[in-house]
Amino acid sequence: VQLQASGGGLVQAGGSLRLSCAASTRTFSSYAVGWFRQAPGKEREFVAAIRWSGGNAYYADSVKGRFTISRDNAKNTVYLQMNSLKPEDTAVYYCAAGVAVADSPHDYEYWGQGTLVTVSS
Repeated sequence: VQLQASGGGLVQAGGSLRLSCAASTRTFSSYAVGWFRQAPGKEREFVAAIRWSGGNAYYADSVKGRFTISRDNAKNTVYLQMNSLKPEDTAVYYCAAGVAVADSPHDYEYWGQGTLVTVSS
């Protein structure tokens, strides 16, 4: 499974961005998908994840209520809508696919290349 993350950019605090994670295979619909982020000098951290069916979503406490993960299996794409962005959200965001929802990056088999989100104050 090849994943392509896109949608990052520069935004002011309080603004919004929508990230996309597009997959190269129709079997993408059978995978759970997670979003992670990594800021300079920090470890990769869990942001959000969604089951293959799209029925259940999970969020890190730091983004709960501001970010929404969703998926469109017909388009082999998962989205991360990010609202009320804060400077501390600045990081490279990665999408990943695995057999089950998890908050550890080690539980995901396939990774996209990352997209940079910069939030200015």
